[in-house]
Formats: sequence, C-alpha cells, structure tokens
Amino acid sequence: MFGNQIKMNQIVIMPLISFVLAIALMTTSGFAQEKMVYPKTKRVDQIDNFFGTPVSDPFRWLEEDVRKSDEVRAWVDAQNQVTFAAIEKLPYRKEIESRLTELWDYEKYGVPFRRGDRFFYYKNDGLQNQSVLYKLETLDAKPEVLVDPNQWSADGTDAMGGMAFSDNGELMAYGIQKAGSDWRSWKVMEVESGRDLSDELNWIKFGGVSWTKDSKGFYYSCYDAPKSGEKFQGLNLGQKVYYHKIGDNQKDDQLIHSNPENPKWGFLPSVTEDGRYLVITVWQGTDDRYRILYRDLESKNSDLTVLIDNFENEYSFIGNEGSKFYFKSDFEAPKKCILVIDVNDPAKENWQVVVPEAEEAMESAGIVGGYLILDHLKDAKTQIKLYDLNGKYEREVDFPGIGSAGGFGGRRDHTETFYSFSSFNQPPSIYRYDLKSGKSTLIRRAKVDFNPDDFEVKQVFYTSKDGTKVPMFIAHKKGLVLDGTNPTLLYAYGGFNISLTPSFSIQRLQWMEMGGVFAMPNLRGGGEYGKEWHKAGTKTKKQNVFDDFIAAGEYLIENKYTSSNNLGIQGGSNGGLLVGACMTQRPDLYGACLPAVGVMDMLRFHKFTAGRFWVDDYGCADESKQEFEALNAYSPYHNLVDGTSYPATMVTTADTDDRVVPGHSFKFAARLQEAHDGPNPVLIRIESKAGHGAGKPTAKIIEEVADQWAFLAKHLGLEPDLPTGQ
Repeated sequence: MFGNQIKMNQIVIMPLISFVLAIALMTTSGFAQEKMVYPKTKRVDQIDNFFGTPVSDPFRWLEEDVRKSDEVRAWVDAQNQVTFAAIEKLPYRKEIESRLTELWDYEKYGVPFRRGDRFFYYKNDGLQNQSVLYKLETLDAKPEVLVDPNQWSADGTDAMGGMAFSDNGELMAYGIQKAGSDWRSWKVMEVESGRDLSDELNWIKFGGVSWTKDSKGFYYSCYDAPKSGEKFQGLNLGQKVYYHKIGDNQKDDQLIHSNPENPKWGFLPSVTEDGRYLVITVWQGTDDRYRILYRDLESKNSDLTVLIDNFENEYSFIGNEGSKFYFKSDFEAPKKCILVIDVNDPAKENWQVVVPEAEEAMESAGIVGGYLILDHLKDAKTQIKLYDLNGKYEREVDFPGIGSAGGFGGRRDHTETFYSFSSFNQPPSIYRYDLKSGKSTLIRRAKVDFNPDDFEVKQVFYTSKDGTKVPMFIAHKKGLVLDGTNPTLLYAYGGFNISLTPSFSIQRLQWMEMGGVFAMPNLRGGGEYGKEWHKAGTKTKKQNVFDDFIAAGEYLIENKYTSSNNLGIQGGSNGGLLVGACMTQRPDLYGACLPAVGVMDMLRFHKFTAGRFWVDDYGCADESKQEFEALNAYSPYHNLVDGTSYPATMVTTADTDDRVVPGHSFKFAARLQEAHDGPNPVLIRIESKAGHGAGKPTAKIIEEVADQWAFLAKHLGLEPDLPTGQ
C-alpha cells in the first residue's frame, strides 16, 4: 500500500514545518471527526504585479520539482502522512477496496484492428497493471502476445504510450511511458518474431510516428533534450519533424522541418495511405486551429508546400483521393463539415464541401473501405453516419440505447471495421461492422459482476444562470426515492472542446451500487454542441462553465435528488480547476470535493511544460489586462478566503505529472489548509511514480478510487450497500 511506503525524515522536516491543531468535533453530515493536525506550510514574501494590481503568492516555493527540493519532498511526506493516517480510519475503506477489486477483475478487450494481414487488439485479464497487445494471424486464430508492458517494471508504472505499424504490417514502432510522464521513448519491433531492433528514439512528446509506404522508415516529431533539471517542469519549445530510417541512430535522422522563429508551434507528420504525400499539421495550442504543409514524396527533392497559411480554422486531415485532400473542418461551419481541397488547384474558391454542417456537432471523421465514417453527437450521445466520398448519405449505425461508441478504424481497402459500445449501466460490447451490408455482429460482451437491469440512466435539461439550457445525465439504482437525502456525485469537465458522453466505468458503477447517484452535466467549454458551445466557456467567458456546474448542483437539490450536505463534486485536470473554482465560489453548496490534478494557479499555469498551450482556452494573465482580471477572479488558489468553512476536500495529484505540474495542487492545498476554518478535513493525497493519469497501473487506480469513495461515503452520509459477505 502506498500509505505504508511513506517515510518521515524528522531531521529534514521539523525545521521546515511546524504543526498546528485543527479541532473538529462534528462534520456537516453528522459524523464524529477526530482532531486533526495539518502541516503549517511556511510562507514567503512573493508579490507579483499584473497591470498595476499586486498579487500575493506566499507558497511559490512549492512549485519546485519534488525531485530537486528537499523542502518540497519534506512537505509532500508530511502531507501524505496526515492524509493516509486519516484514510486508514475511514469506515468501509477496506470493504470498498475489496468490492472494487472484485468488480475490476473482468476481461477487458480493446477494439480489434487490422494491420497488414494480421489483426491486433489490447486485452487486460482483469487486474493486470497494464493492458497487453495481442496479435492474430486471422480473426478466429489463437491470439499471441506481442507486447506485454507488465514485464517492463516490477510495480507496473511503465506503460505502452502509442504504436504505429509499417504499411506491410511487419514492423511496429511503439512508445514507452515511464511513471506517467508525457515523455515517450520509441522502439521498433519485428511483428513476426517479437524481436526488438536496435532503433531507439527519445524526447518524443505530443506526437506519434507515421511510416513511409516502403516500410523502410517513418516520420516523427520530437523536442531537443531538456536542460538538466527541466525534464518535468521546463516549457516544451521548438518541436521538429525528422525522418528515421530503420537501423539508423537517432542522431543521424534527417531533419525535415523546424521553425525556430516560432518555437511555440508544434508539428504532426502524417503520410497519406497511398504513400504519395507527407502532410504536416501545424498547431500552436489546444484549439483546433491548424496550418497545413505538404510534400509530394514521389517528386525527388521537393520542398514543403504551404496549403493553409493561418491558424483561423480547423483542418484535420483524414485522408486523400489522389490530389484531393479530405479535412474535418469548421471553415464556415461551427459544427464541422467535410471539406475537400485539391492541392493541384488549391484556391479557396475551388474548395468543395462534400458533407455540410449538420445540426449535430461532428466529433471525428475517417475514411474506411471507401466510406466517410462520421461521428456526431446528438445531445452528447454517439451518432455514427456513413457517406460515400462524394458526400452521398448511405446509412446510420444503430446502437442499443443511450451510450458511447468508439473505434471504426481501418484502411481504404478494408470491407469491415470494429467498434465498441457502452453506457453508464452497460459494460463495453465489441462489434464487427460489415461496411457493405451495414450489419453489426456482436463479437464479445464484457462480463462484469453486476446486473445492468438494476440501474437506470436518464438525460435531463436544466437552466444555467444566464438562461442557457444544459444537458445532464443522471444514473442510479432503480427505485430511487427522491427525498433530498441521496448521496450524489456530480462530475464534469467543461473545457478544451472535449465532450463527455455516457460510457461505462467500474468506479462509477461501484458508486451507484453502494447507493449513490451519479450525475454528469455537459457544460459549456466542451464540444458537445460545436464551436459556439466551446467558445462560450473560454477565456473571459470561463465563468459560464462554473455557473453551469453550480446550476447542475442546484437542480439536483431542487429536484430532491440530494441536499448540500449529501452532494459531492469531482473533476480532473481542467475538471480539477472546475471543482476548485466552484468550491471557492459556493462552499455552502457541497458536502465534499475531489479536485484531481487540477490547474489551480491561473496566473502562472503557462510557465510550465504544456501549460503554454492552454492559453487558447484560459487566456493569459501576462498578456491581457482583461484576461488577467477574469483569471484572477476565479483562480482557485487566489480565491480562498481566510476564515471560511470549506467542504471536506481531498486534493489528488502525482509527483511525475508533467502535464499539470503538481505545484498547482501543492499550493492550493497549502492555502486551503491555511484559510479553512471549520470541522471538515482538507487533505492532499500525493501519488508516487505516477503522472496525469495515462499509464497509471491498475493497482494504484484501485487504491486511489477506494480512498476517494470511502472519503465521500464518510462525508456525504452514505452507508454503502455492499454485497453480502463484504
């Protein structure tokens, strides 16, 4: 157990941290609360000036990398000692973990896909820390292990971070992710033998690889090696595109493209399926606004040609038909269209919209088997439609209820594709889809130890502060009594054009099985209704997102699902910011809060690793007075008020998170403990050898979720309904 690994070095800690007594006789939900002692974190005299406004940052020192600072490491150890001591005393903690482990222990299959003449899929036997990649000579053949990341590290913290097969399917490049970091090292494997070749590429982040048609090499993008000590916190600047020939050393790779004058730009290389063109998508932030470069690979020594020379719109390349390039685009189409540009005649007046904008927002698009397969959202529910390459509508894929579908990959010459469908109360089912007949055939259905008929899912629409109608999914056991006392977990994200759809989650299933209600609103800032919905929750309009979330909680209370004492909120990353902002704005509305890996200092997020990309959604306090004022008005770290009684809170982060650096959560937790004046515990749980979430071992996930559910049960008044014998 992670908590048992914490070691306290009193020699280091005691000069740094003194302890204060926080006495709490009763929580808001009526449970007895033992006296707690929080580490009192030292303050520094740090004042920043933004457009004439002084802003205090007393815990700036907690931004230091925990690997480099003994002071920060001591603080982390002290906080974890307090947190894990409190967790160990939570009622039902062991029982919840035991049942969660039982539920988690089922075979999990990924969607099959074909490369060359073979089929591949990911599978997890149940409790394996990492999923295993299998290969099959035919779809009905006996599967063979191709890559098992569980063999890479004793604690399961090494994970597979992407893969790409050569055109003939005989070679596979694959990424290795360590301890949850965004950095990847890539290797090359012979698929037939499973033997690794000598190739190894490093410092790859925010990009994959794309093979040439001859399978002799691939294009990739990477950064220069970071300066000493900046691997996990330094800004990522100056991405470049290289060509790697199989067997060569990375230092000998051919530089294809860079742009030193614009070091913030990133590059995603892609070779067209026919091998004719190299397409480079140029990006500069999190918005889907791209420039496009291309090179004719059949023309020796040809230069890169600029096709799109601005960042005004989305041009997501999905395939080509000769010189005709197909893009998913929001050009004159806020909810997206399919746009065709002939590179031999690229003038804007010659562009052709083959599938126009629909009422539903388009999420993704691909070309498989000669069809355009388009994924739309109908009130946040998956809707898959097929068109021919000229834009003629063919058919829609039927799904068994409210849910989410994913997959539909493949190549132009394939006659079949595969997909998965799931919902809050439906475990994933894998289907084969015949592209000619439109028939779906069930391949396998996950066998989870629960009865889907015991639960129900509904979608409601509620009114936000400014009158906007917002959809929300609500799931719970059948027979729920609306008496205003049900422990309820409200989860959301609300940012970066990301859509939340009703999909299966073991964690949420257990919460509902224990007797809790799960609610998930689709806030502005997401992509559920297209570009306008997204932009209505960004920059100076970000407060709309928090208003939507607050209104969701008020709806649940007004409609007798729950009460303030019984309402918990949860979110991660941008969702962690959401929880932090809403608990500072409406501490009276919630009984418990779970902000995870959140962006908590909105005035400095852009100074670390990938944070500079987020100015598309958040704005930047250094560059605009108006944006500074908006950011400063809701920044969770800056809006905690001394003497306020905050809800029971457990902040979670990890020491190797190089997406949202843990200093955000460290500073927020320190300030929260300082400002808080009430009986509820305000804790921070800091995981070791883990990052932002991707690649986290199953064992660590189960431990963390069990800690969170036990914490919520305690502070939301939930007496868990656990199966007999638990």
